Amino acid sequence: MKIVVLDGFAANPGDLSWAGLEALGELQVFDRTPPPLILERAQNAEILFTNKTPLRAETLAALPRARYIGVLATGYDVVDVAAARRQGITVCNVPDYSTPAVTQAVFALLLELTNHVGAHARSVQAGDWCRSPDFSYWLYPLVELRGLTLGLVGFGRIARSVAQVALALGMRVLACRKNAARGSETFDQVQIVDLESLLCTSDVVSLHCPLTAETRGLLNAERLAWMKPSAYLINTARGALIVEADLAKALHEGRIAGAAVDVLSQEPPPPDHPLLQAPRCIITPHHAWATRAARERLLRVSVDNLRAFLNGQPQNVVN
Repeated sequence: MKIVVLDGFAANPGDLSWAGLEALGELQVFDRTPPPLILERAQNAEILFTNKTPLRAETLAALPRARYIGVLATGYDVVDVAAARRQGITVCNVPDYSTPAVTQAVFALLLELTNHVGAHARSVQAGDWCRSPDFSYWLYPLVELRGLTLGLVGFGRIARSVAQVALALGMRVLACRKNAARGSETFDQVQIVDLESLLCTSDVVSLHCPLTAETRGLLNAERLAWMKPSAYLINTARGALIVEADLAKALHEGRIAGAAVDVLSQEPPPPDHPLLQAPRCIITPHHAWATRAARERLLRVSVDNLRAFLNGQPQNVVN
């Protein structure tokens, strides 16, 4: 049985082992696969693994031997799951490996927005404290989280984990979720509200929903205008949830206090991406998921998924 990993570098740049997959078949791992080489590399494989290498309907149609696709991630929009189902290809993801890492990253971004640790550290290294007449100084207002309202757009595993930390910090937590009952309800100290109420009320808005046709461009100019001028926006989910030009405009015009994103609609971004020059905007290179511990879980569950499939009891099936 031939197993091909199309883009293994992000999950395992060399600090982990592929031994688990090697034990299950003839393994070939590519660090990255550009689109022109997808068919050539996947042609004879029965088992395929992908992280961000797209497997669209026309590609799958040219891979008659494929019977299993493992997504080395939680989001599986890189695979045409409907086309895979029509071909009898099982698609599995890894739904919960990154929850602790992304939760930690959300608060790293939020604390950078509110405490400006990086800017102050650079200021000290530049000698500003040595030249200061006072024992203490700050370059920007320092914002205390206790008593602020955090709004979670989406309420899956990661959002619930974020909610637990926020509650421990003394924040009030709101959430909106798909198919929520009309009106409001309370879930483990989290109040479920509609999107407009959440955006109008929250001091911090954090996105935790999947990218679908319904959620693409969810935060556009109209909805960004619902946010408080003092509010912050955090996105560790998918870049295309936000109309990025609209967010850049809102930041330039001072209509929200700041944004911190770990994801963009195009990755890597082009040099003229509108958020790269936006004020009060922190951008990290889609690494919220990538702690060593999280990547170890990712590979372990990926192996478990394949083993379960081979034993006739597939798990974490998304199609």
